Amino acid sequence: MVISNLSSYDPGPFILVGIPGLEKFHVWIGIPFLIIYIVALVGNCTLLYLIAVERSLHEPMFFFLSMLAMTDLILSTAGVPKTLSIFWLGAREITFPGCLTQMFFLHSSFLLDSAILMAMAFDRYVAICSPLRYTTILNP
Repeated sequence: MVISNLSSYDPGPFILVGIPGLEKFHVWIGIPFLIIYIVALVGNCTLLYLIAVERSLHEPMFFFLSMLAMTDLILSTAGVPKTLSIFWLGAREITFPGCLTQMFFLHSSFLLDSAILMAMAFDRYVAICSPLRYTTILNP
């Protein structure tokens, strides 16, 4: 006798409250988030543009910096827009797939940041400990 499982796992939306007790200040609390988000976007896009345009910046360390800028863009874009929608628009719900997507991009960008920083540390280690063999060890 075969018994099949007919249950489904479909949780409802999660309720996000922002900062409890400070609901009347959510508009003002959102302003620093927006300013920091805009500064992060402009700064990282400027860095990416300069590294792409300037030929003298086409070296391994600047490629690592451009990768860090990209992961920073992913990290800030994964969380801040939803935070601003909670503070300003009163969008207090997030669906289960939306929550999983946001968690995926947050955690993967943190993982990428750590991997890039480790690669940068290895690059500097080789440059300091074996300066004559640096170009042969780390070639394009």
